[in-house]
Amino acid sequence: MNEKSGSPTGERLMTMYGRLLDHFGPQEWWPAETPFEMMVGSVLTQNTSWSNVEKALSNLEREGLLDVGRLRAVGTEALALAIRPAGYYNVKAKRLKNLVELIVERYGGDVPSMLVEDPEALRSALLGVSGIGPETADSIVLYAAGHPVFVVDAYTHRILSRHDLVDEGASYDEIQATFSDALPEDVPLFREFHALIVMAGKTYCRKRPLCERCPIQGLE
Repeated sequence: MNEKSGSPTGERLMTMYGRLLDHFGPQEWWPAETPFEMMVGSVLTQNTSWSNVEKALSNLEREGLLDVGRLRAVGTEALALAIRPAGYYNVKAKRLKNLVELIVERYGGDVPSMLVEDPEALRSALLGVSGIGPETADSIVLYAAGHPVFVVDAYTHRILSRHDLVDEGASYDEIQATFSDALPEDVPLFREFHALIVMAGKTYCRKRPLCERCPIQGLE
């Protein structure tokens, strides 16, 4: 059921958003110069901090590898060495190669053609790539392609379940639907909200939460 237009869930989510925005300020994600760099970053950020991703991206830029053709041509071992700061570098090198093969085989190596595809078809294609799951696929669809899908991560699950907006055992799709059913399909809102949730999760809503300092404490 779609419960937009002033639903209780929508009102709570927007209250959460307002408090987080007031507390942390605009995050203006995703920090990348090109859509392809953003896609590469979305793979590299799996299971690591953004500071480590930035080091890996800097290596790729220095070696001229933030390009579909060059990334496809470089050897997997050389690529793994370049992205070593991001951790799991051998695995992530293969995942990047898989992503590039999708771009070449499905879109002729043309990133702009990829990004204008129907969002459901694009998401489905990304999920068909070995090593790309829903969070990475949705990050690409939202931040690189600019389609209104909400990105769900561990912080999103933790924060929403602790505030009784979803069940503890809620699935990725169920948590995503909590946002899409209750909020307008607004790309800037989804980008900013996701970034703010990550900030809240890293700063306050840890495994051992710092509730007394959190701006969404006592959210009704």
